[in-house]
Amino acid sequence: MSQPKKGLISFLQEFSIPLIAGVFAAVIFANLDPEAYHYWFGVAHHGDDSVWHLPLEIFGHPVSLHFLINDIFMVFFFGIAAKEITEACLPGGSLNPPKKAVNPLLATIGGVVGPVGIFFAAVALTSGMGVYDGGDAEAMSGVNRGWGIPTATDIALAWLVARAVFGNGHPAINFLLLLAVADDAFGLIIIAVFYGDVNNPAAPQWLLLVLVGMLIALVLRKKKVMSWVPYIAVAGPFAWSGLILAHLHPALAFVFIVPFMPEPRTDTGLFASEDEVDLMGEEEARRRGLGHSTLHRFEHDMKLFVDMGLFFFALGNAGVEFSGIGPMTWIILASLVVGKTIGITLMGWLGTKLGFPLPNYMGMRELIMAGFVAALGLTVALFVAGAAFPTDMALQGQAKMGALFSGFVGLAAILIGRLLGIGWGKKGAPEGAAEAEPASGPG
Repeated sequence: MSQPKKGLISFLQEFSIPLIAGVFAAVIFANLDPEAYHYWFGVAHHGDDSVWHLPLEIFGHPVSLHFLINDIFMVFFFGIAAKEITEACLPGGSLNPPKKAVNPLLATIGGVVGPVGIFFAAVALTSGMGVYDGGDAEAMSGVNRGWGIPTATDIALAWLVARAVFGNGHPAINFLLLLAVADDAFGLIIIAVFYGDVNNPAAPQWLLLVLVGMLIALVLRKKKVMSWVPYIAVAGPFAWSGLILAHLHPALAFVFIVPFMPEPRTDTGLFASEDEVDLMGEEEARRRGLGHSTLHRFEHDMKLFVDMGLFFFALGNAGVEFSGIGPMTWIILASLVVGKTIGITLMGWLGTKLGFPLPNYMGMRELIMAGFVAALGLTVALFVAGAAFPTDMALQGQAKMGALFSGFVGLAAILIGRLLGIGWGKKGAPEGAAEAEPASGPG
């Protein structure tokens, strides 16, 4: 039976067009009128009128476009990513049993340590060449702050490229997705611990509010609450408040809440798997008392909002002037490409030797390719660059340009994957292979 033609919205979502369009729009805007770009998308501070913001503060943070995009909208993006990981860890998922999730988590360590090692090696090399004012201690202290930037992986683009390289349903996709989420969790921790505001040190006691949010979500699950709204609207704000009051970035708030949402085949018997509901039709499913899981409905209801909203995330974070290209540009790019590929490959290989296997249908070729695709730092690396160099606009611009250039990794990965025949290929998944990756994907 032929597949129905996809509408415009589906096409835009499938190929992350809003995100890509936002990157181009941001670069054009920032180069045509840098002052206007800063006014609309800069980081607002109390009493600072050089950046647009509402006459309102939340926990001391002026409500600017930057705040609305990075501190509130991105919560939903990471929430959908958490949904994908949660389902992958369920029985029948590509990361189940839990032993299979250990390898990508070990690979995440390589995806952090590898880029950091390459970064410091590259900085030492360029410093020895006299690039940074002869390498004096004060100059190098500022330059070295960029080490956290290449630890990030752009979840949305990595998922998109992974699908194109490996084929829809390949277990390597969820391997990479878990790795990317963990990577970015490390990135947000790095921001809080190493790039925090000295005037507002971390306040870990407020993390108890995150625990309160998790307990509320657990109670909702025990009470068999099947709508996703109470989990997000009641438990979510506690987790968000706890993180921001602890002076940690609140973007991961829903990561602590989403895993408590009822999944397919709960003990209530109200849900069938997504494929079963799709096959029998919504009307027949309702007649039998069946339906999509809470996790699925959360993604289904929020995905359009998140996918389209990524345009504004890119617009608000990717504005870099072309004049910003410099040594830090190439250091960040090399740290992402070389560091991610080598670090993830080595730690993934070590994991297999320690008894934590790769998912089915993943070998060394797929592992190396996953490491290469993870070098797509792009928007999340832009996110970290702003925190790494908050006052040094020259270094920040150079670092952001390196993050933007990492987007070309996606094109290279697709080309290499085609040439080497990596993934399912034109024949599709082997007979009996589990379709572990949902067709929709994260954000």
